[in-house]
Amino acid sequence: MSESKTFNDALIECVKAAGGSKVVGAALFPEKPLDTAQRLLLACLNEDRPEKLSPDQALFIMRMAKNKGFHGVNLLCDELGYSHPSPVEPKDEMAELQRQFIEASKHISAMAERIEKLSGQVK
Repeated sequence: MSESKTFNDALIECVKAAGGSKVVGAALFPEKPLDTAQRLLLACLNEDRPEKLSPDQALFIMRMAKNKGFHGVNLLCDELGYSHPSPVEPKDEMAELQRQFIEASKHISAMAERIEKLSGQVK
């Protein structure tokens, strides 16, 4: 059996996939000089250091990795015994939302017709 992966291990893999600690550090801490941002990120990823990432920062890193084609969530799924999710592409989401909108519009039109018929009967 393979060794257990931690959430931190998944984040480290995401940082590598997203372009490395300099790239991710600069994106995560744009207000800091590049070297300082990189060192802070590395400190946050070192379990022996007190510096830690917030949940939103961890999500930001995972999103950066996803944009590069790496799905860090799969590492977590493996560890927890879940199957890998299928990423939803924006164009697929748009098509689904359009389909739902058309269906809802048809439903509303049918309701409006029914209201008109009933309002003619009620006096």
